[in-house]
Amino acid sequence: MKCSYHPGYQMALPGGHPFPIGKFPLLKDRLLAEGVLTPCDILQPDPVDRQTLELVHTADYLNKLESSGLSMAEQRRLGIPWSDSLWLRSRLASGGTLLAARAALDSGLSGNLAGGTHHAFADHGEGFCVLNDVAIAIAQLRIEEAIDRALVIDLDVHQGNGTAAIFENVEEVFTFSMHGERNYPSVKMRSKLDVGLPDRLDDAGYLAALQMHLPMVLAAAKPDIAFYLAGVDVASGDRYGRLSLTEEGIRLRDREVIGTVRGSSIPLVIVLAGGYAETRARTAALHAHAFREAVAYERSRQGRTQVPQRPSTDEGPLDDAENSAARMLRQHAEPNSVIGNPHGDNETECGEIDEQRPNALRSDEE
Repeated sequence: MKCSYHPGYQMALPGGHPFPIGKFPLLKDRLLAEGVLTPCDILQPDPVDRQTLELVHTADYLNKLESSGLSMAEQRRLGIPWSDSLWLRSRLASGGTLLAARAALDSGLSGNLAGGTHHAFADHGEGFCVLNDVAIAIAQLRIEEAIDRALVIDLDVHQGNGTAAIFENVEEVFTFSMHGERNYPSVKMRSKLDVGLPDRLDDAGYLAALQMHLPMVLAAAKPDIAFYLAGVDVASGDRYGRLSLTEEGIRLRDREVIGTVRGSSIPLVIVLAGGYAETRARTAALHAHAFREAVAYERSRQGRTQVPQRPSTDEGPLDDAENSAARMLRQHAEPNSVIGNPHGDNETECGEIDEQRPNALRSDEE
């Protein structure tokens, strides 16, 4: 499995900053140490050029990023102070997703050990997201006619508002976001399908919702390529997540997505998105599951002539929780529930949402 990585994904941030910038080299080192990846599997991207960036982002916004032109208010909204390193890092990470997408079209499966910056809009950044790497990759591949249709499977705990806004009126790009309904952002954009989840949802309820929606999404999207934003801020105890998935639940989630997409012979790109565990090492450990599951699936696929549309769950708690999952799904799918409702039918009031984005000036992480 080929994965993009560049030492420039790591950069200096002010002391006490809550973004776990150190997770990127930690994840790469862990995957190499475990043998999930080999040094030959690592692809080193180049920064995305201005012409490619302009397929998604406005010239005014890019001019500000190039020249330290962001106001203090814009930097507070972004959550990270501007620097030359940030500008370079953002273009490198976007280049990593584009490089991984090309690899996926060639081999079926790839990843970027960064990316998933889904809060970046065409004309501004927010929520630690400067450039929208997935949108940039899709736009460039469509310009090249390497693809026509694309699917974004966004399972970060926060709605992919920037991606949704960028592709709202692009019929060929299907955006699917399954997120905490009462979490950031308070004002949601309109994905092709938004599935809002209640606070404290556990493994069984989460997996039941995913299994209900994902096959329908694939059928509707008919994609030439899929991008999986495998955010791990769904984990129980995440500082900004508010859901209650166990580590095993995250592993089974990743297995479900990988098996369903690759079982349909759709090229798949895995990117990281968010995660705010108690330490950077813990965050990297949770991110590693998606890549372990991807490599395991591809190895098993090579050894059999038929691949089931859904991966087996006999290694996890899902078999023992089928009835529980069904009950929980029914419980949360009653009228006025947030699970499964299109964005337009969402009755949650913004005033009830407790914003859970980190304060960039303080951090409890050691």
